[in-house]
Amino acid sequence: MRKWSRALLPVLFGVAGAVAAQATDYRAQYAEQWPLSLSSAQSGAYRVVLEPAIYRRAGAADLGDLQVFNAAGQALPSALLAPDQPLAQPPVQRELPWFALPPLAEAQRNDLQLLTERDTDGRVRRVEARLGGGAVANGQGGWLIDASVLGQQPPAALVLDWAESGQPLQAQVQLDASDDLQRWQSIARDVPLVDLQRAGKRLLQRRLQVDSNVRYLRILPQGEARLPELRSVLAELPPAPATVPWEWLSLTPTAQGKGEFTFELDGRFPVTRADVASTDNSLVQWTLFSRDDESAEWQRRSAPWIAYQLQQGAPGQRQQSAAQPLGGMYRDRYWKLVASPVETTSAPTLRLGYQPEVMVFLSQGAAPYALAVGSTTARRAEAPITVLIEELRQRNDPSWQPTLARLEGSPETLAGDAALKPQHDWKAWLLWALLGLGVLVVGGLALSLLKQKPQPRTSRAWSSA
Repeated sequence: MRKWSRALLPVLFGVAGAVAAQATDYRAQYAEQWPLSLSSAQSGAYRVVLEPAIYRRAGAADLGDLQVFNAAGQALPSALLAPDQPLAQPPVQRELPWFALPPLAEAQRNDLQLLTERDTDGRVRRVEARLGGGAVANGQGGWLIDASVLGQQPPAALVLDWAESGQPLQAQVQLDASDDLQRWQSIARDVPLVDLQRAGKRLLQRRLQVDSNVRYLRILPQGEARLPELRSVLAELPPAPATVPWEWLSLTPTAQGKGEFTFELDGRFPVTRADVASTDNSLVQWTLFSRDDESAEWQRRSAPWIAYQLQQGAPGQRQQSAAQPLGGMYRDRYWKLVASPVETTSAPTLRLGYQPEVMVFLSQGAAPYALAVGSTTARRAEAPITVLIEELRQRNDPSWQPTLARLEGSPETLAGDAALKPQHDWKAWLLWALLGLGVLVVGGLALSLLKQKPQPRTSRAWSSA
């Protein structure tokens, strides 16, 4: 028994040490890492625009083998986002016409008759307010706002601007909407308007959420609230989409047949557009296919489209067809163009377009940070970064976005090409080997016990005096 234990202990300690080393050293799982340069050291979240070298080194089709680490080798919460997802554009503001309403008690508001003068587009030019029979003016007035000038653009919010009176303002209003100035529907109540100052600081709340496509809006006070002297009303429109530049990859055929040309892409680029170029004037109908494995079936990625190229006038003055948007985003390695008619004068150049994606991560632990890439075994756990971004924009500023970080210098080799090769699950084999070894030990112990001869019993005689 002791011999078995002494022989087994070094093996167990060696195996445990190897497993622990493999579990703590992430470098053995990735091909290389890129140091990250931070544009600001005091930020909680950063965004990294992926460069072509990252796409060429990644092995996973979904880019799951990208991970950000801190100086201690700890994986940081991160997620791969669309090109414009972490970018925030400032909201667009546009001034709206507004008209003062007469003061009315709350019970008399339905008796208010608005005589309006409108142009051919329905825009209000003049408003005359009259009270119904028996109604008496009282209380506070409100404002009628003409949002028809926005056309089909629904305002996200209204921003009020009033004159500073030096008096504290703390009122509640209701916001109503209408398409014909006759039937009104309440879309918000108990909306606070606040303008307070103390010790040189000012607390200001003058934004009213709308999120509705209506032609006219009115703001009415609630209770005994007194409204400020209004100067202007701004409509806050949703921001325009962020402008992300397009990158283009030019591929020459690796093989060709009758009307068919095959290409190979050297990275996991998120391709969403395609174009065809030639060295001479051309007019061809093309259909684009792709696949991720040479043995797989070709999948059509575009409808047939007419691509032309025409040289006119002086050299360099060339007219050509627009790029073709694909039905989705594809990271396939192999691409094929099929021509109609099949007789083409020269081999085309396939141009694949993409917009670089963004890796967003939270800063935890000490810098420097690094982006590791390329692995057949490691997979990134997607953190809910988009939820965090939306929460921070709602709480702080709609224009908030993660701080920019860039790849710096040259990559540092980790496991190299070995990390991209198919790996055998040696841990599972090791576990089964340990279980088998344990069975052998227990079996050997049982056999040794069976071979031992039983000792004869001895009896003692008792005598009594």
